Amino acid sequence: QGQEKLSCNPKKENGTHVVLCELGNPMKAGARITVVMELSVSGLEDMGESITFHLQLRSKNSPSPSKAAVTVTVPVEAEAEMELRGNSLPATTVLPASWHWVEGSLRLEDHGVKVEHVYELHNKGPSTVSGVTLRLAVPHLLGGHVLLYLLELGTEGGMNCSRHPALNPAQV
Repeated sequence: QGQEKLSCNPKKENGTHVVLCELGNPMKAGARITVVMELSVSGLEDMGESITFHLQLRSKNSPSPSKAAVTVTVPVEAEAEMELRGNSLPATTVLPASWHWVEGSLRLEDHGVKVEHVYELHNKGPSTVSGVTLRLAVPHLLGGHVLLYLLELGTEGGMNCSRHPALNPAQV
């Protein structure tokens, strides 16, 4: 009929986390109550796809101690917002009007002006992430001609990187 806040106490019992809530003392015979619980659980990053709660209603009355248990499985969904930031160094590049590609040269300056593109992938949370794949498409050809000569690819921060097949084909 009315709404009351429950008094709940977390405990450790037999190696598991238990939350005990007092529903009413004394409770009248035949009383019906509805309990709505909101649980906040942290540290679920490595829990898998779901977490299971075992709910049990116990009575302290010695003649009829009810031990009916219910198992509730709740899916775990992690949420994280990723942000990709990028810069080019230098920000602006001007090619000389008389510059031409020198076929077969192993000198870097004969293949164009060096421009470094730096990308940073940031996790804005709230959850941690793992197993993220970033696919970056770089146009290196335009109309059958070299647009960007891809020289090298590097990573920082424990990331793995797969090499592009057109990476430094002339071994400059």
